[in-house]
Amino acid sequence: MTEQQPYRVVSRHPGFELRRYPAHLVAEMQIQASFTRAPIEAFRPLAAYIGGANRARHPIGSAAPAMPAASDSEKIAMTVPVVQIEGEWPGAYLIQFVMPATFTAATLPEPLDPRVRTREVPGQLAAAMRFSGRWTEQAFSQRATLLGRSVTAAGLQPTGAIRYVRFDLPWKPWFLRRNEVVLPVVE
Repeated sequence: MTEQQPYRVVSRHPGFELRRYPAHLVAEMQIQASFTRAPIEAFRPLAAYIGGANRARHPIGSAAPAMPAASDSEKIAMTVPVVQIEGEWPGAYLIQFVMPATFTAATLPEPLDPRVRTREVPGQLAAAMRFSGRWTEQAFSQRATLLGRSVTAAGLQPTGAIRYVRFDLPWKPWFLRRNEVVLPVVE
């Protein structure tokens, strides 16, 4: 069973749920690629990180070696969702793996790959629209537009970048896939 990022449904509106997401940790990578290629290119380095290409953190005062040995890595359980956010420049995307809730910023292993970074995402209120289907830019873009209009119609104010969220493995039939677009809103 794969751990899913927790959230609490605050209210339901036509076309979306208003959710409260707690603060959480992510491993992320910035990619310069098309919408479709970005998650594919980021997958291998991020999967390597959770697969053990990392440096385990030892508590202060432990007898940790100064230079970590190969066995000083830690496997991290896969969680869902995988998140894609438009980057700071055109054609750039931030791809994130949500980390298991059992880790803290102090215990999450350090990535060995300098392209992978870890950070804490603060808790937030966000509108989310769920849909099934293919992972195309058009499918996500259409839902993002609908979500933005629905949020505004409900009297809420968007804040921050829209997140394109995938919950399933690529070989799951497209019509059974769980996808979401998530838009942070002002508290």
